[in-house]
Amino acid sequence: MEDRDLEARQEASSLGRVEAFSDGVMAVIITIMAFQLKPPATPDAAGMADRLPELLVYALSFAFVGIYWNNHHHLLRSAARLSAAVMWSNLLLLFWLSLIPVLTAWIANDYARNLPAAVYGIDALLAALAYFALVRALISANGRDSTLARAVARDVKGRVSMVLYVAGVVSALIIRTPWVAYALYVAVSVMWIVPDRRLAPSK
Repeated sequence: MEDRDLEARQEASSLGRVEAFSDGVMAVIITIMAFQLKPPATPDAAGMADRLPELLVYALSFAFVGIYWNNHHHLLRSAARLSAAVMWSNLLLLFWLSLIPVLTAWIANDYARNLPAAVYGIDALLAALAYFALVRALISANGRDSTLARAVARDVKGRVSMVLYVAGVVSALIIRTPWVAYALYVAVSVMWIVPDRRLAPSK
């Protein structure tokens, strides 16, 4: 019994370290994006209008990272065990998220161009795939009869998100309009504004 209790405490400590590290990385990502914001060049409506696209893409990226932070928190709190696959898939997720500040700055400078909108969508899609891999790795580590596995058995929102990201990339590259892509990316964020209640702790 004592050995099991010790193992459980060690697993909880390891999960806490992974969560704390991930929280720190996401906080740095948001901080970098905030530092990239510039004040209006002139103190009037025209100056504010010039900075509006930059502010809008910042808001989209902030929501994007914030949604991952929220759901990542609930995901790890629903788990009891770690594995090497969990840690590597978590790092892969953080890698794709860490590119968001660069892509946000790119879109802020060239928001009417197709390529920045498409690359942003590709990165968002890869982040979604990495999160999917993280979920599967956690299920494998915790067992298919675990609370976590039962909670995420049907990931409809995750699959719909990936479809919308693909549609956004296609619209930017083939239909050659970034505005449809932006609308689809915003739709994904709106869909996820409400936290994933499957992983919320029961009262």
